[in-house]
Amino acid sequence: MIISKELNQLKELLATGEKLTAMLAPSFPIDFSYPEIVGKLKRLGFSHVVEVARGAVDTNKQVVDYLKNNPEKRVITSPCFSCTGYIKSKRPDLIPYLSTADSPMKATAKIVEEKFPGTKAVFIGPCLTKRLEAGSYSQPEILVITFQELGELFKLWKIKESTEDLTARFDLLEEKTRLYPISGGLCQSAGVHEILAEDQFQMVSGLANLEKALDEFAKNKNIRLLDILFCDGGCINGPGIVSSANVEERRHKIIKFWSTHL
Repeated sequence: MIISKELNQLKELLATGEKLTAMLAPSFPIDFSYPEIVGKLKRLGFSHVVEVARGAVDTNKQVVDYLKNNPEKRVITSPCFSCTGYIKSKRPDLIPYLSTADSPMKATAKIVEEKFPGTKAVFIGPCLTKRLEAGSYSQPEILVITFQELGELFKLWKIKESTEDLTARFDLLEEKTRLYPISGGLCQSAGVHEILAEDQFQMVSGLANLEKALDEFAKNKNIRLLDILFCDGGCINGPGIVSSANVEERRHKIIKFWSTHL
């Protein structure tokens, strides 16, 4: 495995005792067990561990408020920097429709900044392009590593399973947005069906489906919301995941965690 500059930076921060807050992307149950993952992160050196699902609540609110307050407007929303980058590069005609809502990562980092001042936010997830997103704004400052890199870090620091981890809990959590990494997660968790008719919103994942969906959005003025994710099946298929499970098995893990930890 090639050691990224981000992982090296995190190793240095841990070695110097820097106060850190881990922000776990909602796809984490694919690679890690709860609550053990929280305990392991705290034994690694993190002061706090929070769910990025918490920030997703704010993302949803921003999107829903926009739709409610602007009944004549249409919007394309995605927590995925690859999707927004694709549109800006390949479909500049649709840039005016891109949502300005904070991504769950950014929204969570803002909460961390408020709740745990003086700590550095570290996003841990399945996506490499989150590094590009984090680098696209100066504040809040976020360090990004993948689930794969976290696994390597546990090995380097010799952090193994321990019974003490069974009592660990998130410092900030949110149940209803834990389905976010599955295709259509935003629409499902935001209750979009309560404010829009079924033919007014569309949920799509995967590059193969993206261009077709964008074409349809451009032509069909009745579609007010297009919810898109770049990876096939959603963030559960991100390149930073360790698991060899197929998409359906990964989807089941997310749903199981959501349904058993309400």
